[in-house]
Amino acid sequence: MRMRFKPYARPELLACDFHVHEPLTHAGHWHELYARPEQPLHLELGCGKGGFLSQLAPLHPDINYLGIDITDKVLILAKRKVEAAYAAAQLPPDNVKIASLDIERLSGVFSPADTVQRIYINFCRRVPKSTSRPMTMTCSGTAWVTFPLPGSRLPGRPLICTRMSRTGTCAPSTRACSANRAFPSRR
Repeated sequence: MRMRFKPYARPELLACDFHVHEPLTHAGHWHELYARPEQPLHLELGCGKGGFLSQLAPLHPDINYLGIDITDKVLILAKRKVEAAYAAAQLPPDNVKIASLDIERLSGVFSPADTVQRIYINFCRRVPKSTSRPMTMTCSGTAWVTFPLPGSRLPGRPLICTRMSRTGTCAPSTRACSANRAFPSRR
């Protein structure tokens, strides 16, 4: 998604209590950033404007959430959406964090001491350079990940991701996805 430069984004994120300013310095200590560090940690890669994170985090105060996106231009919108969702629920945003980070650098952000229970990737798309047709790794809007996150203690098994309904609500998906459904043929 292409967005225009927002000069207010970085200062507003730096003033935010639930923004992680230096994510590369927290390897092995992610649980300590939350008010209740004993809770499980769920990670959303590419949280974008925060629609999924802002719906899920206030509904589950017994789970700590971390949303990661590559640019502050989009993360500022996620911050505002999360703040609005918590204000509507009359809860403090103490179980959610957001961080600006390229997900290719995740190996330097998490260590074996960090336990990530669930990873969400919603509607991931990849556009190869040789063609303009995007290839989507989804099953009916559900993204499936089969790689283990470094230090996630989930080696070799597929991680559960999410599905989003047409009404805009989201729910964790537990449905298995076969290889032929993960890459459906285009008609």
